[in-house]
Amino acid sequence: MSQDISEDEELRDEGYGKIVGERLRQIRRQKRLSLQEVESVSAQEFKASVLGAYERGERAISVPRLHRLARFYKVPVDQLLPGDDEVADDDAGRREAEALGAKIDLTRLEQLSGAEADMLSRYLRMIQVQRQDFNGRVLTIRRDDMRAIACILGVSEDSADRRLDDLGLRLG
Repeated sequence: MSQDISEDEELRDEGYGKIVGERLRQIRRQKRLSLQEVESVSAQEFKASVLGAYERGERAISVPRLHRLARFYKVPVDQLLPGDDEVADDDAGRREAEALGAKIDLTRLEQLSGAEADMLSRYLRMIQVQRQDFNGRVLTIRRDDMRAIACILGVSEDSADRRLDDLGLRLG
């Protein structure tokens, strides 16, 4: 009887490993990195063949290594792990966001300093975590987010787009 339980647990663990691997691949692709680029940029800490095996769910990743990979990708470690209710319908949300919002240049935001830039950066990081969008270069924000951004920037909602333009943060 205990043999059956351990086989069931092993099957569940294997399935979870594949989901973790898919998540690792998704984050790497959002960062627009190939396996070879990760190997090169990490000074061979993350070999392409090993990282590929993690992503295919063929090899389990240790917690310390997962932590180092999260630091390398500059994402919270929990974003490399799937949630219990992870759904594949995140494309619909992305299409909705693109239709309704503005694109923010995160690279430019990193170059800004001051309280306003710090608060805006924290708010946009929160959005990235909620949407699990870590490409690191551009973030599409929804119209609803503009209300909070207007408050952070100390302007009216109508002026928020213009203020983002003045800061060089709005693309398109």
